[in-house]
Amino acid sequence: MPAGGRDGKGGQAAGGLTGGTDDRYKWVALSNTTAAVFMSQLDGSIVIIALPAIFRGIHLDPLAPGNVAYLLWMIMGYRLIQAVLVVTVGRLGDMFGRVRIYNAGFAVFTVASVLLSFDPFEGGHGALWLIGWRVLQAIGGSMLTANSAAILTDAFPSEQRGFALGINQVAGLAGMFIGLVAGGLLAALDWRAVFWVNVPVGVFGTVWAYRKLRDTGERHGRRIDWWGNVTFAVGLGAILIAVTYGIQPYGGHTMGWTSPWVVAGLAGGTALLVAFGIIETRVAEPLFQLSLFRIRAFAAGNVAGFAVSVARGGLQFMLIIWLQGIWLPLHGYNYGDTPLWCGIFLLPLTAGFLISGPVSGTLSDRFGTRGIATAGMAVFGSSFIGLMLLPVDFPYWVFALLIAVNGIGTGMFAAPNSSSIMTSVPASQRGVASGMRSTFQNSGTALSIGAFFSLMIAGLASSLPKALASGLQHQGVPHAIAHQAASLPPVSSLFAAVLGVNPVQHVLASKGALSSLPAANQRILTGREFFPDLISGPFHQGLVVVFAVAAALSLIAALASLLRGGRYIPPAAANGVPPPVTEPLPAGHPGPGEDTG
Repeated sequence: MPAGGRDGKGGQAAGGLTGGTDDRYKWVALSNTTAAVFMSQLDGSIVIIALPAIFRGIHLDPLAPGNVAYLLWMIMGYRLIQAVLVVTVGRLGDMFGRVRIYNAGFAVFTVASVLLSFDPFEGGHGALWLIGWRVLQAIGGSMLTANSAAILTDAFPSEQRGFALGINQVAGLAGMFIGLVAGGLLAALDWRAVFWVNVPVGVFGTVWAYRKLRDTGERHGRRIDWWGNVTFAVGLGAILIAVTYGIQPYGGHTMGWTSPWVVAGLAGGTALLVAFGIIETRVAEPLFQLSLFRIRAFAAGNVAGFAVSVARGGLQFMLIIWLQGIWLPLHGYNYGDTPLWCGIFLLPLTAGFLISGPVSGTLSDRFGTRGIATAGMAVFGSSFIGLMLLPVDFPYWVFALLIAVNGIGTGMFAAPNSSSIMTSVPASQRGVASGMRSTFQNSGTALSIGAFFSLMIAGLASSLPKALASGLQHQGVPHAIAHQAASLPPVSSLFAAVLGVNPVQHVLASKGALSSLPAANQRILTGREFFPDLISGPFHQGLVVVFAVAAALSLIAALASLLRGGRYIPPAAANGVPPPVTEPLPAGHPGPGEDTG
């Protein structure tokens, strides 16, 4: 059998080319997995913009005391579940077949989408119905995203993997931001349409996947590492849940980082992850071979990917709040219209990585991953420095240029980095390696939201209450009501912006204070300029801090990318862990898993 053919188990010979010599099959694999990743990531963001319509549809005020948790779980629950499960389902793909797990994920995702659109309840019960089925949807999405990169790596030869993974990565990133526009358009028709849109794609994709996809990679039947699975899932889940509740008010504090439950979640989750590391070094068939982190390309690629995810994850929400809460109202847009227009004004970001992603993937196949990925991080970081220098009421063309540059940098990095990670590991470990890559990305996004919101809330808490109380009293609001409104947690103001709600109007209307004021004062308080003028100063200070942190993370990612090392060739070793190649190969002779950068 020639090198690169299949072994006796129907898998791929380790170290050779993949089963991707079938030209027709590799394009089927690319098109199906790209549609799946796009749909999965689209659903992670489409709900953000549709939240106002969703909560109106189930007759629930998400900003009322006690209801903020529903809002947070609708936003973060999907990402949290994906972060926790992708390693496990990736490992199951290595054991039982990546295509089998992937196909099941398509079916699960589609069924959950149908159930989400038939919410029979209202109020808190309606929210719990949506959150529960979003969890099932996230399980299906995890099965798709964890195995899609491994399926592509199996299907494509090494000289084309960068291009294939680039298309796949760009589809996922595009889904995140196109969802912002699609959510606004669909929610204007019916909030249930946000979930209906997945159904025809899911049904067609599921049938297509079951009929056309086949396992071309190695598969090894092994025992399930139950203790490893439990400690990893519970440990990471506890940390991410603690972060979710850390940005909610607790007692008399603006945030919950001093809550015993949050502290216990962070400490207990960390302890369980330490236990996971110990367990994985002692069991015969671990969930994840920690020795893979001895591969410099794998370790550096995941460090860089995590840093980028932290920098990028919070960026989405900061830009949404900036546009919806301040810039769009100041430029004449009604609060209720800001979610849709926010998605439209963020399109340059999407266009940036749609253009650069496939190009950088193709170039990395030819010239190596290290240089292109590192340059992408330099471009990515420079956009944050530019955003730091913008005034709150910016000229749009400058803003559009900067977010387009941000998207270009993301596209330059994503495909080469994924290609470097996936081709540096043995064929038998691609599923779990893809899962770990996705875990770093999803965990980074969830942690980013917690970290960036915390920085922003801390900045607003020091100045917004006093400014809001003074401004309300100046417009005739009674002292007691003004101070009660100003004492509301700043996170409510930020979430109001995400929901396209004027927080001043929302708070005063709920207290019955608007009707007693003169008409002129009512127009000022409910108009487009009162709240943006109050929040602009402290919000901009928070933006500077957030973007500075993001720029620093970009530098860390660039350094990690630069240090990913030379070429790695996964041999057919007994332990399945490739050692680094200490001497460079001759020019023009790339091997699988190599980085010519």
